[in-house]
Amino acid sequence: MANSNPEQSNVVELNSDQTWSRMRVEAATAAAKEPALASLLHATILNHETFESALSYRLAQKLADGEMNTMLWRETCAGAFANAPEIVDAALYDLRAVFDRDPACHEYMQPFLYFKGYLALQAQRVGGWLWRHDRESLALYLQSRISELFSVDIHPATKIGKGVFFDHATGIVIGETAVVEDDVSILQNVTLGGTGKETGDRHPKIRRGALVSVGAKVLGNIEVGEGAKVAAGSVVLKDVKPHCTVAGVPAKPVGECAEQNPGQTMDQSFYYETYSI
Repeated sequence: MANSNPEQSNVVELNSDQTWSRMRVEAATAAAKEPALASLLHATILNHETFESALSYRLAQKLADGEMNTMLWRETCAGAFANAPEIVDAALYDLRAVFDRDPACHEYMQPFLYFKGYLALQAQRVGGWLWRHDRESLALYLQSRISELFSVDIHPATKIGKGVFFDHATGIVIGETAVVEDDVSILQNVTLGGTGKETGDRHPKIRRGALVSVGAKVLGNIEVGEGAKVAAGSVVLKDVKPHCTVAGVPAKPVGECAEQNPGQTMDQSFYYETYSI
């Protein structure tokens, strides 16, 4: 269900500076309340003047391993953010999307620090920038690292819009030629994959405002229309019309969506109507 917290009802009206300022207030308050986390909160948020500086630091902390240390990853992320500021803009939209849609999220700093769906998505955005700038080897290495860390496997060539929410995120798999547009929500164990029989453009296109629920599998170069809803556990092998709910194995239409953007409202209810299949 959508987050009904009155404090969060006007989240979309916050601009980037306000979001970052609010994160800093949250971090300072938390550091005073819980001294055990003070060092973490200063290192990840309070010691940084800008959101992009903090994000590059946080991602580098997570991604570092024996082959690529923290400094190398931070330089890579900072380079992507400096050359493609739209990545930072998308990261802020994603942050506000999590806050607005997840009832378990009460502060902006929570996804930034703790939610692997958010962190995996921001790392993938860096991988996408690397891929588009002919640094495919490093992009694929980053894809592997994201999969190891977060149990989220997204090809760096995948096109992903802003205001995207990966809830829980464990087991999300998205293929190379998939498209995920703005304001989409995807829950855990979702696959946007190929059928195994195609080459070239072979993965799903998830249009603006759609909701793909827990464990759904959407396979092939098919389209889930704007504002559509895919029910939990469904296997989708054919196009889904805009603002239509599909369910089952294989998935079939079961009704119209009661809302225009289920990806934002997170309403997973069914509204049955008669359909000709």
